[in-house]
Amino acid sequence: MNHPIRAGTTFPSFSNMASRISTMKLLSLVLSSFVIVQIALAGDPDILSDFLAPNQNNVDGSFFTYTGMRVLVNQSTFPANFTILKASMVEFPALNGQSVSYAVLQYPASSLNPPHTHPRAAELLFLVDGSLEVGFVDTTNKLFTQSLQAGDMFIFPKGLVHYQYNADPNNPAIAISSFGSANAGTVSLPKTLFATNIDDTILAKSFKTDVSTIQALKAGLA
Repeated sequence: MNHPIRAGTTFPSFSNMASRISTMKLLSLVLSSFVIVQIALAGDPDILSDFLAPNQNNVDGSFFTYTGMRVLVNQSTFPANFTILKASMVEFPALNGQSVSYAVLQYPASSLNPPHTHPRAAELLFLVDGSLEVGFVDTTNKLFTQSLQAGDMFIFPKGLVHYQYNADPNNPAIAISSFGSANAGTVSLPKTLFATNIDDTILAKSFKTDVSTIQALKAGLA
């Protein structure tokens, strides 16, 4: 049975309904984007226990202790070449699931930590002693550089190409780096490009040079 429409009855206009639907879609998009951003910003996956161990019922304080850095305390001579001493989940399994790792970097006079990236974490470097020239390149190919003195800190954003160079010809430098991942990973550009059997012709074309130059670069890294 049809009911008569009373005088004065109003209905929402199609424009108002469309506006509400658009607003709801926009809100949904914003919320979805927020979730995606949070996932993108996250480091290692969250774990559902206090820690990860082969047998959590049979661990003691030794599992959470790493003694590999003691060599620095007992070190009588500085390394002749650039040296990294790491404490990642590879060396220190208790870090698995904790989203943190550590490295001590020793730079003899005039030594270099070549351009490289850490695909899974940013790097926060603290210069303990000496001086360093540091830099990174962003995704627009802009170079950011800085001269660091002892006591300075510098952040290398996640995944960006960066380097450190001890330009002092007479004095060494030492730095400590922390990472927001238990396994930040390192991709060395020289080794990745010239020590992984990428075809010489491909590299020559990429760098707009000749094959003999590429072969010489590969030989230098062999």
